[in-house]
Formats: sequence, C-alpha cells, structure tokens
Amino acid sequence: MAHVKIYSSDFCPYCTRAKALLRERGVHDFEEVVVDGKPDVRAKMTQITGRTSVPQIFIGDTHIGGCDDLHALDRRGGLVPLLQA
Repeated sequence: MAHVKIYSSDFCPYCTRAKALLRERGVHDFEEVVVDGKPDVRAKMTQITGRTSVPQIFIGDTHIGGCDDLHALDRRGGLVPLLQA
C-alpha cells in the first residue's frame, strides 16, 4: 500500500470525510499532520501545495489535493490503483 500523508485540522468536516474515504478503501495507517495552532506547519503545507485549505492529501509523491479532489479521483476509479501502487 502506498504511503498516504494528509494535512488536516481537528475541526474540519472535509478532513473527516477524506479520512473516512481512505479508511473505506483500506488505508488505516496514514500520516496525519495537524496544522491547528501551527502556523509554520501550515505555511510549509502552503509552500508545498500552493493551497491554504485543508485537507491536503498526498499518495506517495502525488499531490491529490483536497477532499473533493480525493472523492473525484475515487469516482473515476483512480484511487484504489494509486493506493496499491
């Protein structure tokens, strides 16, 4: 299974939805980086992704984007193969 990293917030419903979808697809061990109260971590996330919102999801070295992007990838049938790569 590919390494999954998700930048998230404890108070973000989109983060909760994204993590739930990952778990539904068999990902139970992902790296979660919580940005709450950590402006330096959020700034690093923004520098890496070009986005300020959470979640920001990486599968391997591929930046997926946010929750809507993850769900769209799943609807196209691309999530599971990427996770299995």
